[in-house]
Amino acid sequence: MLITRPATQFDIELIQKLAKISWEDTYEKILSKEQLEYMLNMMYSEHAILEHFQNPNYHYFLIFDDETPLGFVGFEHHLEPNTTKLHRIYLVPEAKGKGAGKAGLELVKTHAKAASDSRIILTVNMHNASQDFYKYMGFTVYEQGSFCIGEGYTMDDYLMELYL
Repeated sequence: MLITRPATQFDIELIQKLAKISWEDTYEKILSKEQLEYMLNMMYSEHAILEHFQNPNYHYFLIFDDETPLGFVGFEHHLEPNTTKLHRIYLVPEAKGKGAGKAGLELVKTHAKAASDSRIILTVNMHNASQDFYKYMGFTVYEQGSFCIGEGYTMDDYLMELYL
């Protein structure tokens, strides 16, 4: 049975572990090993995650299959007017087909509505197969771009949105 629960600062190590497993599976054919390591260190350092926990509009939720951690979502309300940004939804390979992604997105929708946001946005790498899942869940591409992320690395992303 799928269970979601809010993450706390005591879950940082688990979030880091889940991110590493998911990213290695998702991005190994898209990014160089060096870029992958750079991004994981930049986005999932203890300091970066602690900053998120200090922001009252930023939330992490863990997704479990009973006791087994499958992944997490990280989202932020009011990043733009009436808009929640889905910053992160990452699942371990074993989660595929169990409904964990859908459960994570439904959780974000519920919280966005409760925060009086009427739109959810996200970015997804143009070569990431997850874009098909987002389209299936009702998201549409509203822009594309190439974003410098430091150390000479760029990400070629689709910007997607869903109106609630």
